[in-house]
Amino acid sequence: MKRILFIIILVFLFINAGAADLADFYSGFSSLGSDTFISDKNTGLTIFPTLLIPSGGLYEGMGTAFTAVASDASFLEANPAGSSTLQYTEVALNHNNWIADSNMEGVVYTTRFNNLGIGIGGKFLYVPFIGYNRWGEELSSSYYSETVATVNVSYNFFSSYYFSGLSLGANLKAAYRNVPAVIRENQSILTLMTDIGFLTRFNLAKFYASRDRNFSFGGVVKNIGINALGEPLPSVATAGIAYSPIRPLIISLDFNYPFSFTTPSDQWEKWNIASGMNLVLTDFFSIHSGFSYRGSNPRFTIGSEVTLQKISITANYTLDMTTQLTSMDKFTVQMSLNMGDKGRYGKAKKVDDYYIAGLKEYANGNYSRAIKFWEAALEIDPTFQPAAENLTVAKNAIDLQKKMEAINQVEK
Repeated sequence: MKRILFIIILVFLFINAGAADLADFYSGFSSLGSDTFISDKNTGLTIFPTLLIPSGGLYEGMGTAFTAVASDASFLEANPAGSSTLQYTEVALNHNNWIADSNMEGVVYTTRFNNLGIGIGGKFLYVPFIGYNRWGEELSSSYYSETVATVNVSYNFFSSYYFSGLSLGANLKAAYRNVPAVIRENQSILTLMTDIGFLTRFNLAKFYASRDRNFSFGGVVKNIGINALGEPLPSVATAGIAYSPIRPLIISLDFNYPFSFTTPSDQWEKWNIASGMNLVLTDFFSIHSGFSYRGSNPRFTIGSEVTLQKISITANYTLDMTTQLTSMDKFTVQMSLNMGDKGRYGKAKKVDDYYIAGLKEYANGNYSRAIKFWEAALEIDPTFQPAAENLTVAKNAIDLQKKMEAINQVEK
């Protein structure tokens, strides 16, 4: 109970500290956007805006600079290669208050079998519509809606103790737009598209001890498909990096380049960038923020994540030129259920125990017993290279010992 109260107080202080001078900040932010950033006449010319609206989670919380992070279920929108490196099986539910009465709901399930990751998810955007005649009388009411369903698969190649591997992944997406006839006839459409991505992690400028790699690099091409009703899909190529200068902090940067196979290049959107950070304050509480620039509408996001046993709750608030400060627009909540790691942690711990036991036996001169421990470790995890290396050293030591004993017998 004390922990829950502490979390509530922290979240309250965090939100109020950020909102204390929000009106003044918004005024300055709006001025910055109109005066500093250049508008893009091609923004908004693609179909299915749902594909450009983040559902929530760390993907949104880090300003969508998540291509090289991909550390929770929101990887599905950022980089399809992420499922083969996630630590846990997850179920995530999202709610997004977008603009005015429009809302978006989402769900994601992802799991991993050693180096194989799979996922499935969907999101649903709905916007109420009311038709009026020239005298202001209501004629009809309905909903404009968009639904996107995604199936994901990825595999982590060349994974070993010294190399985290190269993850390759793909999403197959089906998107359906429902436009009621009272709005406009023959505008509903169903189309298919795909995402293809890669992700790798390694150590670079690392000044602390940890098995986790502190630098990652990823790339993805999203929303590849044919035009729908003559309108191009929001296809984009993204390259991203992420770096942990200290253990609890991750900073990230994405470069996005919109493109189209069927539209002249002078009608593409301009390139845009996104940056983000995530700071773990305790084992159950972290904060994050992000900034993205797209046309003349820069976006700033702040949020936090609370983890209580197997449940994590991530809340984000996004401020941009369309934000209404008197409402809950641009506020998202994600609830994730941790369903375990399929025994991977227990397996890794047993490998470590065997390896350390082998080191102790080797230090005491018991080479044969050390070999047995290291062979046991390799039976569980054949990629645990330190055990294989020490196994070779121990066998060579035994061979050398036998040769020395044979020489001593000849001399006698």
